Amino acid sequence: MAGREDGNRRAGVPGADGSAWAEELLEHLRPGGRDVRRVVAWLADTVRGVVSLQDDTGRLLAGTRPPLDDHLVEGVAAGRIASAAWEGQGRHVRLVRVTYPNPSAAGVLAVSRETPFDRRASDIVTHTVQVIELLLKADETTAAGLRLEQATSDLRLAILQLLMVEDTVAARRVAAGLWPGLLDTDSACVHVVEGTAEERDRLAGECIDVTEERALVVLCPAVDEHVIVVTPGEADARELRALIGRRPRTFIGGSARQSLARTATAYGQAVSALAVAHFRPDKAAVYAERTHPERLIDPAALRGWTDRLLRPLDTLPHHTRAELLATTRLGLEFTAVSAAKVMGVSRNTVRARMERVEALLGTDFADLTARAVVHLALNIQIGLGDTPADDSPAQATFVPLRDLLTGPAMRTWAQDLLAHLDKDTRDLRRTLRTWIAEGGNAERTAQTLGVHAQTVREHVRSAEPVLERRLLAGGSDLYEVVLAHLTLGDLTEPVLHRAKPGHPDSPVHG
Repeated sequence: MAGREDGNRRAGVPGADGSAWAEELLEHLRPGGRDVRRVVAWLADTVRGVVSLQDDTGRLLAGTRPPLDDHLVEGVAAGRIASAAWEGQGRHVRLVRVTYPNPSAAGVLAVSRETPFDRRASDIVTHTVQVIELLLKADETTAAGLRLEQATSDLRLAILQLLMVEDTVAARRVAAGLWPGLLDTDSACVHVVEGTAEERDRLAGECIDVTEERALVVLCPAVDEHVIVVTPGEADARELRALIGRRPRTFIGGSARQSLARTATAYGQAVSALAVAHFRPDKAAVYAERTHPERLIDPAALRGWTDRLLRPLDTLPHHTRAELLATTRLGLEFTAVSAAKVMGVSRNTVRARMERVEALLGTDFADLTARAVVHLALNIQIGLGDTPADDSPAQATFVPLRDLLTGPAMRTWAQDLLAHLDKDTRDLRRTLRTWIAEGGNAERTAQTLGVHAQTVREHVRSAEPVLERRLLAGGSDLYEVVLAHLTLGDLTEPVLHRAKPGHPDSPVHG
């Protein structure tokens, strides 16, 4: 039972001037004491009774419920009567309506004590109700503010997810309502800011402040420590780097400038740069624009090869094709779980879409060479957009993948890249080649090489700083290394356009 019924006078109960209880009650309005349950407990102690607070449904919110007349309680809660009092079974009971911030509902404060309510006790109850109403209103205001913040955060995430799947038109339309001009640009950089999970909300708020809402700031749905920032302007990027410099244990990685349709690519670059930032004294890094293999291949031949590889998807409705391509790009860049969180769908949806693409292309994404080749085609395809293919006779001649990869420029690039591994006496190159051939599986690689799986992981991890590429995490960096091996003939070309028996989307002809 709440309250004290031992008859002893409570310390601090008003003396001759009767004002001490008012001072105590006001203490509950201070920032450190705003708790309705504490107020109810204080009231029970002060009037030496049993006190309860219940909502309009009868749910107990605070205190201990004394025996009550349900009809009177219902009448007070409904507003038919403002208050009620009665005496029975040696108890004096008073009911008072507590107005909620939402005027359509109200609670009931019930006070029961053995002695009658004198002027002092009545005043205490009346003023306590006023304090409770103020606290409830403050709680509702705080809750409404939190709901607004959450809704705004969800909207920012929705815009990012639209950009990730290349729907820039819808992203601009959504952004225009609350942040006019935010995406009035054809290109932007993506930054990933890393702090602690506990400080992430504050960090995101600081990112919004320093960019003055000129950037899209999103709480990363895949990594609790990350904040994703899409910055149209270079000035905002500088402000972000300055912010990170002032904060301990905070890092930032930035992408190269990309078209909005390549936001997913930019995000992958920012994550790669973030890994480098951990080793920089200024805790910041920007993705290095290096020579990418697709830039070393004849553009016309590369386009013809890309069109032919992805042709099985051309039979699909436009929206289905776009959905499958966008999902596969993210699924090849990140894990299915991370891709699902970024896109706002389930991981089973990501896997199902990628399995459908596998069937249409007649390949197996468990093979890293297949993933690398399809990733190359998807990168080329997004650069082409919806521009029609050149149907000239020169373009009609199909160039196979082997011929694309074995040109002089490609061979020089691949040799220079992998030659960095030759300086290590542990034969990192052999381990890496075998690890790729085994689908990135350390255990199978260890069996093939006759070493421990941990040794394989250490070798692959050691190759990362040498090649300046993330390998264990997968994605674009790994696929470039795979293409280098394919170029030099160190790996077998993947099987593509192979029929998968029993699958409805499988091509009829190989």
